[in-house]
Amino acid sequence: MSTPLTIADLKTLARRRVPKMFFDYADSGAWTEGTYRANEEDFARIKLRQRVLVDMTNRTLATTMVGETASMPVALAPTGMTGMQHADGEMLAAKAAEEFGVPFTLSTMSICSIEDVASVTSKPFWFQLYVMKDRGFVERLIGRAKAAKCSALVVTADLQILGQRHKDIRNGLSAPPKWTLNSALQLATKPQWCLEMLQTKRRGFGNIVGHASNVSDLSSLGAWTAEQFDPRLSWDDIRWIKDLWGGKLIIKGILDEEDARAAADTGADALIVSNHGGRQLDGVPSSISMLPRIVDAVGDRIEVHFDGGIRSGQDVLKAVALGARGTYIGRPFLWGLGAMGKQGVTASLEIIRKEMDISMALCGKRDIQHVDREILAGTPFPAM
Repeated sequence: MSTPLTIADLKTLARRRVPKMFFDYADSGAWTEGTYRANEEDFARIKLRQRVLVDMTNRTLATTMVGETASMPVALAPTGMTGMQHADGEMLAAKAAEEFGVPFTLSTMSICSIEDVASVTSKPFWFQLYVMKDRGFVERLIGRAKAAKCSALVVTADLQILGQRHKDIRNGLSAPPKWTLNSALQLATKPQWCLEMLQTKRRGFGNIVGHASNVSDLSSLGAWTAEQFDPRLSWDDIRWIKDLWGGKLIIKGILDEEDARAAADTGADALIVSNHGGRQLDGVPSSISMLPRIVDAVGDRIEVHFDGGIRSGQDVLKAVALGARGTYIGRPFLWGLGAMGKQGVTASLEIIRKEMDISMALCGKRDIQHVDREILAGTPFPAM
């Protein structure tokens, strides 16, 4: 393939290069994957208003997210096992995001550790927290994020119980891969990926092994994660985390107006409208269909961000028009990373930037700060 022109091009390249279990890990949803598909498909229901004979010069996509400058209203989302798409993946993605001028969010379930990412970046990144039953481990994670000078903490609220993703079970997903006939066959067809992985020491969950109690090697990791996600997580825990962190707090996984009001009540700096990329409760509405309702409910009280289904710059533009202050991309940058490493992450951001810039201009706007529902042709998601 020549130079990738779309996120779909990067996805095609990633499929060729990344072992099936890790490609499928990114490209999957829970159960029937109906919500995963709806996240993408519902963007097509939103139509733009074309405007002509307006000044389209001196355009800018620059904005802020939780008070931090961004070259466009896009952040790299926290994604688990990013370092299995490409060796040292989180470090490469963080460097690409810093150079592009957008926030990078490191997942608790990353392959590269907080300290690894801090060692290759000069700008503070964001850290995403899963709340475990072991509150001592949570406190130490937050302390490590502080020591790394992370500038925002993103607390994921919608993963108290792990949704079932059939592809992961069938593929025997693990990090690093377990030596089975199935995994051996998958790896044998991806020699370049294997060679790069052999050249790094980062093949397990860097934020957990050696940091969590009684987890000194990879053999005990699977059982620990299965036991440690806390199904009793509550709004009181969010307040405890906010006090412990003391900095900018973002709550991820809001898909209901009542939960949005509760998030605003905590005093958090932002919430992210998200259904975890369709990877948790299958059958819920798409993130984009719920965005305007949540903006209307709490947009005057808390900064509203958006995550789920973005595959183009037009999708970002539509989310901003419906009230999102910023958006997050997960799969698009993972596909870029899997396809081309750091260069691919940059390519994914550039594709989105170019599509958003041109589309904004053709809607008659020059500044992303002035984009609102006026650029949309009608209301695609009536109130339920």
